[in-house]
Amino acid sequence: MNGPKVIFTIPIFSGIKVTESIVNMWIIMAALTAVSVWLTHGLRVRNPSKKQLALEKLVTMLESLVKDTMGEGYISFAPYIGTLFIISIIGSLSSLLGMRPYTGDLSVILAWAIISFVLIQASGIKAHGILGYFKSFTAPAAFITPLNIISEIASPVSMTFRHFGNIAAGLVITSLVYGGLASLSAAVLSWIPNDFIAAIPFLQIGLPAVLSVYFDLFTSFLQAYIICMLTMVFIQMKAE
Repeated sequence: MNGPKVIFTIPIFSGIKVTESIVNMWIIMAALTAVSVWLTHGLRVRNPSKKQLALEKLVTMLESLVKDTMGEGYISFAPYIGTLFIISIIGSLSSLLGMRPYTGDLSVILAWAIISFVLIQASGIKAHGILGYFKSFTAPAAFITPLNIISEIASPVSMTFRHFGNIAAGLVITSLVYGGLASLSAAVLSWIPNDFIAAIPFLQIGLPAVLSVYFDLFTSFLQAYIICMLTMVFIQMKAE
């Protein structure tokens, strides 16, 4: 409810706070790195293993998504799009393991949006050159240049708050429901003289699981997909 907890502080530059989001993200990054090393170990051209066939299928699906959305000439963006999707979905689903999802931290999603924003601008410069890039802000008429600039700056902001807002809302709503059901359970069982039994939050069974299916599964996949699709569409639009 009050944001990620500060785990410890590094005593430099007036103190650098290391929060739950940072720690959890590094844990997941280490786990994903280990899984990647395992998946790519022992690859061979002839008689590939089932693990390799499954991995090749996933890579093919990713490349097909990028080709269908952006075009054949943008296949080089597939690794970034795949990484963005994986780090987003795993981060959101980490709540199922009792971890605080770092996707519910505004600074994390803002960092991703800024990286995507840089890629979007770089693709425009690469496609049209510096002069062509700045000239694009004057289209279709020079007097709307300020609006074009505002629209460009607004894209990473909208991407950030769309992703962060949905995940953070799930955290807040789930926390409120859990707390409310715990209090209601205590009120219902208050007549029982046994303190241990009276403290059992039996009403937390059932409804929170339904909310978890929506906020932890459906919303997590949806937001990961949306941020990847927006990144691909914005890159292609800027280049073309």
